[in-house]
Amino acid sequence: MKTFLFFLMGCLLFQANAQEQMTSEDWREDLKFLQKTVHNDYDFLFKKTTATAFDAAVDELFEAIPNLEEHEIVIGLARIVSSFEYGHTVLGFRYQPHSFHQLPLHLYEFKDGIYVQGTNTANKNVLGAKVLEVAGMPIKEAIKAIYPVVPAENEQFFKAYGLHYLTIPEVLHAQGITSELSNTIAFTLEKNGKSFKQQLASLPLGEKVPTNYGFVETDGDWLDARNQDSTPNYLKHLDKIYYYEYLPEHKTLYVRQSQIQDDASISIPAFYKEVFDFVENNEVDRLVLDVRLNGGGNNYKNKPIVTGIIETEKINKVGKLFVITGRRTFSACQNLVNELDNYTNAIFVGEPTAENINFYGDNRRVELPNSKIPAYLSFAWWQDKPQWEGGKWLAPHLDVSMTFEEYKNNEDPVLQTALTFNDSTFVLDPMEHLTNLFMAGDIERLQSEVDRMYKDPKYQFFNFEGALSTAGYQLLNNGQYESAIFVFQMVVQYFPDSANAWNGQAEAHLKVGNKEKAIEFYKKVIVLDADGELGQNAKTALNTLN
Repeated sequence: MKTFLFFLMGCLLFQANAQEQMTSEDWREDLKFLQKTVHNDYDFLFKKTTATAFDAAVDELFEAIPNLEEHEIVIGLARIVSSFEYGHTVLGFRYQPHSFHQLPLHLYEFKDGIYVQGTNTANKNVLGAKVLEVAGMPIKEAIKAIYPVVPAENEQFFKAYGLHYLTIPEVLHAQGITSELSNTIAFTLEKNGKSFKQQLASLPLGEKVPTNYGFVETDGDWLDARNQDSTPNYLKHLDKIYYYEYLPEHKTLYVRQSQIQDDASISIPAFYKEVFDFVENNEVDRLVLDVRLNGGGNNYKNKPIVTGIIETEKINKVGKLFVITGRRTFSACQNLVNELDNYTNAIFVGEPTAENINFYGDNRRVELPNSKIPAYLSFAWWQDKPQWEGGKWLAPHLDVSMTFEEYKNNEDPVLQTALTFNDSTFVLDPMEHLTNLFMAGDIERLQSEVDRMYKDPKYQFFNFEGALSTAGYQLLNNGQYESAIFVFQMVVQYFPDSANAWNGQAEAHLKVGNKEKAIEFYKKVIVLDADGELGQNAKTALNTLN
C-alpha cells in the first residue's frame, strides 16, 4: 500500500510538473498575446520607441524561443516591455511563478563608484568593497549589458532600481555577462586599497536581500557598511512615513517624507499643519523638505503640502525653502516636486529625480495566458508642465551627491549644502532673469550674466543652449531679426557645434538681406548635421540661394 501511495504521489507530482512545463509554442503564444495587447490597448506607449522597433524585437525573440532556456525567454520578454522606458511599465518576472535567484549583495552607486552597501554575515569581508568586475566583465560593461532589462526612464532610475539586476544570476546569463547559468558568481572587488576576487553563492530560491528605501536592513543576519553609532537625518525614523526635526544651530526645520501616503499615526494634512504652525511660531529661517527616498504613492495627497508652503510666506522665499531630491524621487513624488517647482520659490538640492517630468504612470496588470507572468502596462499620462518644459528628470539647482566614505561616516553633504547655502547672486530661473535683462536693454550685464552662470557648476543642469536657441527663434518669428542674431551669436559662442543655433543665424541673416553670411552659416549646419533634418533643409536653402 505504501509503495502504491508513493507511486501515486510520484505520478501526481510528475503530472503537476508536466502541466507547469512550458513549450516553445506556449511561450510564443504569450509573446504574441503581449504584442497584440500593446497594439490594441496601449499603443500610446510608443513615445520613446516605435511600433516598428517593438515589432522587430518581438519577431527576433519569437524566432529565438526554441533555442533559449526558460529564464532567457523571460528576460527577453522583460527587455521588450522595458523598451518603453517608463518605470511603471514593467514585466513582473522577479516573482512567482518565475522567481529568480539573488546574490547576498545590495549594491549602491556613490559619487566615486559602485559599492557593496549591504551583505550577510557569511560574506562580511566584502562589506564596503568597491565593485570592479562582475564575472570578469568590467563594471561599466556589465551595467551596459543589463540596462535594456531595466524599465529605466533615466539614469537615476537605473541607479535606484537597476543595480539590483546585477545580483540576479539569471539576468547575468541572459544578458551575456556569464557564459552559462550558475548560482555562484565571481566578483572582483577593491577594499582598503587591495583588489580581490570573491565567489558569491545565491540565496535559496525565494529569499531576498531585506531592504528599506533603497538600503539594506540590518535585522538579524544582514550588515550595512554605514557606521551604526549614529543615524543621519534622512535615515531617521524610517518606521514613519514622515517626521520633522528642528535644527537650532541653523534655525532650520528639517522635514523628511518618504511616501505620498498617510502615516498610520497622523494624516498628511494634520502633519503639515503641525509643520507650518511650527514655522510660524518659532525662529525658523529656512525649511528643508527631504524627498530623496520618496518613491510616490497617491498624488492627490500633495495639495496640503504645496498650498501650505505657498501660504507660509515666511519660508516661501528664495534662499529659505530647499527641497532635497534624489534617485528614488519617483511617481507621485515627481508630481509633488513638479508642483513645488511650478508654484513655489524652492531651491532643489541633491540629485536629479528618477522620473520624467511628464510621464506615463498608473498601470494595469496584464497576465500572460500560459506562463501567468504579469506585465504591468501604464495607462495614465501625468503632465504637470507644458511639453516644451518636459525632460528626462527634474534637475536640482544645486547638484550634490555622496561619496562612499561620506555615507559610511554618516555625513550628509546634501543636507549640509541646503543648511549652509548663502549665495546672494543665485538665480532661481536663469531664463527669466536673462529675459528681464534683455527687455531692460541691459545688454552688457546680460552678456556677463550668461558667462557667469554658464561657468558656475550650480547651473550645470540648465540647458543654456536649448533655452537661448528657443528665445532666438521666438525673436526671429516675431520679426526682431537683429535681436535674434545677437542671441544666436551668444549661443554659438558657447556651443560652437550647435547646428540649431547656426541654422538660426543663417535664417536671421537671410531675413536682413545678408545672403553671404546666410550661405556661410548654412554650410556650417550641413557640416554639423549632414544627415539630419537641419542639414537637409540647409542643403535645400543653399540650392535656392545659389
